[in-house]
Amino acid sequence: MGLDYKKSGVDIKLGDEASKILYEAAKKTFENRKGNIGEVIVPFDDFSGVRAIDVSMLPKGSLMCIGFDGVGTKVEIAQRMNNHKTIAFDLFAMVCDDAIIRGAEPVLLGSVLDVNSLGSNMIALRELAQGYVQAAKAANVAVINGELAELGSAVGGYGSFNYNWCAGIVWFANKDNLFTGKEVVVGDSVVLLREKGFRSNGLSLVRKTFETRYGKEWHTVDFEGRKLGEHVLEPSTIYSKAVVHLHGGFKTKGCCKVHGVAHITGGGLPGKLGRILKPSGYGAKLDNLFEPCKAMQHCQEVGEISDEEAYKTWNMGQGLAIITPEPQKVVEELKKFGIESVIAGKIISDKKIIIKSKGVFKKDEELVFTTNNTDY
Repeated sequence: MGLDYKKSGVDIKLGDEASKILYEAAKKTFENRKGNIGEVIVPFDDFSGVRAIDVSMLPKGSLMCIGFDGVGTKVEIAQRMNNHKTIAFDLFAMVCDDAIIRGAEPVLLGSVLDVNSLGSNMIALRELAQGYVQAAKAANVAVINGELAELGSAVGGYGSFNYNWCAGIVWFANKDNLFTGKEVVVGDSVVLLREKGFRSNGLSLVRKTFETRYGKEWHTVDFEGRKLGEHVLEPSTIYSKAVVHLHGGFKTKGCCKVHGVAHITGGGLPGKLGRILKPSGYGAKLDNLFEPCKAMQHCQEVGEISDEEAYKTWNMGQGLAIITPEPQKVVEELKKFGIESVIAGKIISDKKIIIKSKGVFKKDEELVFTTNNTDY
């Protein structure tokens, strides 16, 4: 008997079934945009059919763009824990929370899911689809398209189900509402939004550190009442729905005055906040930060990772920064979305970012990041 496509590692029938699972999950997200920009129009109901939005009546000054990102190596943590229910939160957070930093509103999402083999992994795929629906609701976006491919040994990882997941987000904005960085003024407050985990950044350092200390099965180590891998898998908080409420997104006006937003991902707080402050030439002094999660502190300690390096690599407890002249109002509005935040400090005229450390080695000491070691 000769070779066929299935024997080479690609099962078309199983692939169609998997695509239908993801499409049924995506359909549940269409409701998120009903009555808003990005309401989904489906001429006929089929997972390979057309899905689009009507943009013929958008007002003058309407802008649209698209951004891309992925989960990165955090998928390997999900594979280690055999838990794929929350990884969509990391995917959506990476693209949706990037869209809001310029005053835009994330609307439509499409993803590419590359797997080694569907094989006996349909339960895991259903978990991914389950997370898809929940994350889309949290972000208030619709999943309008996607691609699923079996790539065999080209995709590696831990265990039998290996995959890589990335996405594109379509966002809309009002030209007059975009943040340029010039809106920031000295004396503005910086409000930091709490993040309980690593988000989806700096995981290569985490994996290397814990493997060096505990061996290849580091994720099974008991730590603070849970497996260490569970701590690292903590899903990212999605902030976009709340922040669109604050600054208005595609609408003409939000409920609060916002002068800038920084998504604290790779590059950490000094890098991402520094990028927002570059046009103004200002800096910030932050002396009231959230503590990093216990697993992050433990990783820093066992890896002997300096506080400076930690703040440039991880979020260290804060996933987003909002620059505003109305800090107390921002904090109160965020509470309505279940998001904890603190007034962390002020914008200053000096071109420095000064952080009162919550790290394990220089706790309560000031760390100073200048133009030489931030992403200005």
